[in-house]
Amino acid sequence: MSPADGTRTADGTRTKLLEGALRTLAEQGIAKASARAIATTAGVNQALVFYHFGSVDELLSAACRHGAEQRVARHRDRLAEVGSLTELLAFGREMHEEERAAGQVALLGQLLAGAQTHDRLKAATSAGLDLWIAEIEKVLERVLPGTPFGEFADSGGLARAVAASFVGLELYEGVDPAGAGAALDALEQLGVLVAALDGLGPVAHRAVRHHLRRAAGRG
Repeated sequence: MSPADGTRTADGTRTKLLEGALRTLAEQGIAKASARAIATTAGVNQALVFYHFGSVDELLSAACRHGAEQRVARHRDRLAEVGSLTELLAFGREMHEEERAAGQVALLGQLLAGAQTHDRLKAATSAGLDLWIAEIEKVLERVLPGTPFGEFADSGGLARAVAASFVGLELYEGVDPAGAGAALDALEQLGVLVAALDGLGPVAHRAVRHHLRRAAGRG
């Protein structure tokens, strides 16, 4: 076997372990995510967990980043096409449905639960969420300047608020599906209101900006 073949084999084993860890978390929960369980799910020898990652915690952290990178990459092109706040909210709902069907909502719940007591997993989960936040912030920086709210909105803070809202809704849906659906409906209605305001023209935009400046104490 050539060195290149050995590298491909090692990379393939690492990928199996990363994906096996994510499946184990989603299907069995953080409490049962042992080296044995992950290796069984991945279809590899248990010793390879420690050979490639050193510990189960390191594997779980790497898997969290791996999963987030995959999901963000999957949706990046769609996000790049978003041209308004209304479209962003509509995308969020579409993504929510897709992520739930793919088992990502259950996985996120386990990662957040584990992050409360595992420092490495906490850092990895935060880094994974930051990937989403960075993409949402790009959208906001592109669409907000054309709205009456552009000069007042902190795109970075708003991106985190949007991400936190959808994370919360994904977890909330597990205990109250109807309530989560109503919340998503309300967000879409908010998007319609924003779009309606945006379509009123420059005079209305100036009036809104003037009111917002006064409310913010800017004159």
